[in-house]
Amino acid sequence: MIAHVGDVAIAYDDIGTGPPVVFLHAFPLDRTMWAPQTSALAARCRCIAVDARGMGESAGGPPFTMDSYANDVVGVLDAIGVDQAAVVGLSMGGYVAFALWRRHRRRVRALVLADTRAGPDDAKARAKRQELAELARRDGSSAVADRQITGLLGKTTRERHPHIVAAVQRMMSGAKPEGIIGALEAMMARPDSRPTLATIDVPALVIVGDEDVLTPTKEARAIGAAVAGSRLEVLTQAGHLSNIERPAAFNALLAEFLASLNTN
Repeated sequence: MIAHVGDVAIAYDDIGTGPPVVFLHAFPLDRTMWAPQTSALAARCRCIAVDARGMGESAGGPPFTMDSYANDVVGVLDAIGVDQAAVVGLSMGGYVAFALWRRHRRRVRALVLADTRAGPDDAKARAKRQELAELARRDGSSAVADRQITGLLGKTTRERHPHIVAAVQRMMSGAKPEGIIGALEAMMARPDSRPTLATIDVPALVIVGDEDVLTPTKEARAIGAAVAGSRLEVLTQAGHLSNIERPAAFNALLAEFLASLNTN
């Protein structure tokens, strides 16, 4: 489905019935990365998975910022008549979730922050992103996929689950280079979300794979320590894309957390 948010066409899925849950994808993937979750939860939740502008089936176009991504999500919610939702963000999706909280906190019922970090890029990280943007310009999405695949998936997944490796590589290879470059610019320029953590006063679940080398467990523990009342869960034998690598375990945690919201 497509929602027209200003002059940008934002693609999304709207599956199932029940309390609404928004899913925000990682870089450089798209909303289809959430298929293991939306298919499992659609019987009990209204699952809304959104492609960031320039990614997946969403149209491109600046400004590429975490704030613009967050505003696009709210535009989708407005278009489908959803006032408030639980928000699930993984990696870059977590950065968008922080922006949603800062800009539109009334729309956020709860937060699930998976394999992400609150701090901004340091100089080394920005240099790596600039190099990746140049690779996308020069050689396209497949080259970016080749560069990113090892960091995105844990050692166990890479050794034991080649079908997952192949599926993730295909998803990344299908990304639009301009969307990849825009997302890299947005991540480089994103604000420090550490001061935001203390303001979060909705239920929060923090999930991380124990083999995540991009946003390791120390980052998740720092988020969990700073968000009052949050719950931290570490998934074994999972890397940065813990929802894809350990879908059943991820789904169990997510379903339990979402069910608890109805009793609060």
